[in-house]
Amino acid sequence: MDRVSGKIALVTGAGNGIGKATALALSREGARVILADCQLGFASEVAAEIERAGGKALAVQVDVSDEAAVDAAVRSGLARFGQIDVLVNSAGGGSTKDGPVTELDLDEFWRTIRVDLFGTLLTCRRVIPEMVTSGGGSIINISSLRAVIGTHGADAYTASKGGVLTMSRAMSMQWARHNVRVNVLAPGVVLTERVAAFIKPEDPIYQKSLLGPSEPQDVAFLALFLASDEARKITGTVMRVDGGASIY
Repeated sequence: MDRVSGKIALVTGAGNGIGKATALALSREGARVILADCQLGFASEVAAEIERAGGKALAVQVDVSDEAAVDAAVRSGLARFGQIDVLVNSAGGGSTKDGPVTELDLDEFWRTIRVDLFGTLLTCRRVIPEMVTSGGGSIINISSLRAVIGTHGADAYTASKGGVLTMSRAMSMQWARHNVRVNVLAPGVVLTERVAAFIKPEDPIYQKSLLGPSEPQDVAFLALFLASDEARKITGTVMRVDGGASIY
């Protein structure tokens, strides 16, 4: 149980869903985890769970779309653990206010862009220099299957996650010489509480999942691999966790 032993991981959106599952998986394999979430109570519950199991964790509150808040969260993590070796950007998500460009709520569009895309930019912007100083690291950005294949009905979310995907490819090229790896996970339907609330079984992207919808831990398993030294030669990739939906 030591695939990431000695590593320090910062996980955004760590209070629930994919972020929580990833934080728990990293901790089980030996990482010390900084749990960043806009709801401190949820992050604190996950931190307590980790520490009951013998791990080390720090819960911090952060709005990833706020540069000062991101800086404060990173500084808190560095003060506790000294460095950051792994960054998992899981904070974000869509809402029922999304839709086609001709119909979606414009405030929702900008909210989604600020959280999903700009939030990923801010955390990477703050953490990459720390990784360079310490000799390298692994960044895992959570995009979406909607950014890889054509879907309908969620154009704000698709735009933001498409930006995460292409920005990550650019970063992988720019920082490889500093041993900073940047990879993307593109999940299909993942049955978090939030997704279950607004993506129904009749949604086409749900129906295309040949193996059925995923659970958060299915994404976490792959994030754990990318965080580990087993993936030391992998960067700039987009890995789909979609139950076969992209080959439908």
